[in-house]
Amino acid sequence: MKMNYRDWLQQLIYKIINPIINGMIKIGITPNFITTTGLVLNILAACILVYASLYEPYNLSYVGWSGAIILFAGLFDMMDGRVARIGKMESKFGALYDSVLDRYSELITLFGIFYYLVLTGYLWGSIIAFIALIGSLMVSYVRARAEGLGLDCKVGFMQRPERVVLTSLAAIFCGIFENTTLFDPMLILIVPMGLIAIAANWTAFARLAHCYKLLNGKDK
Repeated sequence: MKMNYRDWLQQLIYKIINPIINGMIKIGITPNFITTTGLVLNILAACILVYASLYEPYNLSYVGWSGAIILFAGLFDMMDGRVARIGKMESKFGALYDSVLDRYSELITLFGIFYYLVLTGYLWGSIIAFIALIGSLMVSYVRARAEGLGLDCKVGFMQRPERVVLTSLAAIFCGIFENTTLFDPMLILIVPMGLIAIAANWTAFARLAHCYKLLNGKDK
């Protein structure tokens, strides 16, 4: 079976982090602890954005640091499942806990971006971020609801890994190019939010259409 780019990249990352995974298992770190740590890091990233919007609204280095933390937290999202599988610590509650905290993590970081854009005067940018938040939530909801009906629903491009990487890199580069005079550096954050807003909501509807076809096929 042909490996797609997501599978290839995932296997590459696994090869890099496997020594860390094995070390975590040896010292007794559990998947739920890793999942919780990822949530705490995402909350920290959102808090940095809220602080910056209140006290350092034009210091985009805070945006860059928040992006770096979001990207770092994304590694924990991969490591918890890996630790569970390799360490034979998989459980139904662990899978549920991981899914719930992943949703909280993403919504909290997107709220942080939304809040930052509102308080720094980027109204349209904040609306775009809010639409991205809605799309991110609905992508996950449609899949969860479909799987509850016994359907496989993983279609669409803008899934969680893509959203996390795009969000984090946008924030990082926004901070790196804060002193550019060629254009407003905030666009480096807002434009990717627009891409997520469009692609995530498109993915949600694509999944809905996919489920419609599957259910119609079952009903015939």
